[in-house]
Amino acid sequence: MERKSLLRHVAVVVGAGALVLSTGVVAGASTFGAKYNATDAKLVPAPYKNTVLQVATDATYPPDESMQGTTMIGFDVDLMNAIAATLGVKIKENNVTFDSILAGIKGGRYQVGNSSFTDNTAREKQVYFVDYFQAGEGVYAKKGEKVSFTGLKSFCGLKIAVETGTVEQTDAQTAAKTCPASKKAVVLTFPTQTGANLAVLSGQANVGFADSQIATYIVATSKGKFENVGSAINVAPYGIAFPKTATGHKMAMATQAAIKTLIASGVYHAILAHWGVTQGGLPAGKIVINGAAG
Repeated sequence: MERKSLLRHVAVVVGAGALVLSTGVVAGASTFGAKYNATDAKLVPAPYKNTVLQVATDATYPPDESMQGTTMIGFDVDLMNAIAATLGVKIKENNVTFDSILAGIKGGRYQVGNSSFTDNTAREKQVYFVDYFQAGEGVYAKKGEKVSFTGLKSFCGLKIAVETGTVEQTDAQTAAKTCPASKKAVVLTFPTQTGANLAVLSGQANVGFADSQIATYIVATSKGKFENVGSAINVAPYGIAFPKTATGHKMAMATQAAIKTLIASGVYHAILAHWGVTQGGLPAGKIVINGAAG
């Protein structure tokens, strides 16, 4: 992590605030110089042109997405703005709880899910994903907690704080089932990452479990209150989610093309560098669409 760029932004422990907020459309938003690309824009399906696309994001996950006052900021947010500029579409970011996003896409409330989604086969049954980044899973603890982490078995005997609906919740709960009765693991779930952080800080949980760059950011911005434990595990791709429809697939294709254009122009790397997450960047060849036709 390039900590000097991270520390300019949002502190890790903040009030939960309202869970449903919106930022403005892409006009005037940070795009890092992304330019309209007519070839990519031709791929945008007709129903998504001349409208405002509703993007669902859980903005409690810095440096990927968080709130700075009433403005949504972060790596994912800047990338989405750059994609919108490339495709010539307007977007509106909606700050919602993570576990409501996929259902909202399936129900037609949102056209895009942009919230550090790990692309896995279970989620691919619900939505199309355009992979754009990769990350592992990391563990953090309150300074001086004296815990170690060498793998999921290390959770036995601990209380683990996770955000509801995340891969970390699934992995921690799966690991907990393998612990002996004399050394049970307790998985505590919270609607937001902020809640999980507060549980670790208060001592309600021994450790927090989040995506690796998120755990690093939590520690980097905690002013010494947290520390990283062990090394990242289970590196996997992130995907931007789209409805499992013909229109959703076409928008996924347009987004895939836009991201490749942003990689070629250097905008993609500039966004990652700004947020200190270049280690998770993908080459153009790995910007793929996943999710069998449904």
